[in-house]
Amino acid sequence: MTGAISGTQGAYIFGCAGEKLLPEEAAFFAETNPWGFILFARNIDNPDQLRRLTNDLRTSVGRDALITIDQEGGRVERLTPPQWRHWMPPLDQIKENPAAAARSMYLRYRIIADELRDIGVDSNCAPCADVATAQTHPFLYNRCYGEDAYTVALVGRAVADGLLDGGVLPVLKHIPGHGRAGTDSHLELPRVSAKRADLMASDFAAMKALSDLPLGMSAHVVYEDIDPSDCATTSSAMTRVVREDIGFDGVLMTDDISMNALNGDMIERTRASMAAGMDMILHCNSEMSEMQQVAQQAGALTPAAQARADAALNMRISPDNIDISALEAELASLLIGHSDE
Repeated sequence: MTGAISGTQGAYIFGCAGEKLLPEEAAFFAETNPWGFILFARNIDNPDQLRRLTNDLRTSVGRDALITIDQEGGRVERLTPPQWRHWMPPLDQIKENPAAAARSMYLRYRIIADELRDIGVDSNCAPCADVATAQTHPFLYNRCYGEDAYTVALVGRAVADGLLDGGVLPVLKHIPGHGRAGTDSHLELPRVSAKRADLMASDFAAMKALSDLPLGMSAHVVYEDIDPSDCATTSSAMTRVVREDIGFDGVLMTDDISMNALNGDMIERTRASMAAGMDMILHCNSEMSEMQQVAQQAGALTPAAQARADAALNMRISPDNIDISALEAELASLLIGHSDE
């Protein structure tokens, strides 16, 4: 196969099909050397099983590869009871005690980081720094942290710090901002008509305040005043906004390349995303034929992308031992009896 080969790191993050790594998946990953992996509910049974799976994924590429997950809490929660904690949606928690939102969300994600590290996961697809609006689609609204850039950035920083302090790399999403989208990009392509100046003052401002984070995920959203044709994932004009106006210099990955917001087959989507300036492709559904196409088209990380990827991994720390029960107690004290409802 063409594309990345052993010894170079592939410009893609892949998923696997089930709770155990299949022999054909292990062989494919050994050949194509994806930079990292992502887990979903289909991969999860219990902690011991996950420790084996994350170890096997890293063994397949022969290095301490990044493994990420969507563990926001609320509706987007891959780790669930009874083995793991359940969390209310982020915005619901924030509304319980707005004055303590940053601290409560820090505690939440420091506890989540502890759960993730325990099973071999060292990245989380959060903070979700999209500024909520009246038109935000319900799939996203209560995953947001507020309706103004200042609040979103403040809480987003707390979320990122909680993860980083727990040895887990945050993924800033959805760059440059998904909040004005009135449709679900899993199903169709959202279009935002707001003027560039308004976007810079709100949606993009929240992202700019968090632009030092190591990893970021693109928005499958068209911003008509900047590029009326292509969404941020496949638009070089939008990549310039992300890199120059927002100032994000971390690893820029696509949102899931298999979502229905994007046109064309997997080859066309991958080519368009890489041409637009994405560092790597995020492919989530574990379909082998699609992963083969992504690997062939994306190839190896560019030198610039590799440097950003290495810098991101260098931010992983071994966290200090902490009393998780004490953090839980503090979090409970901030939430109980503080609801504005």
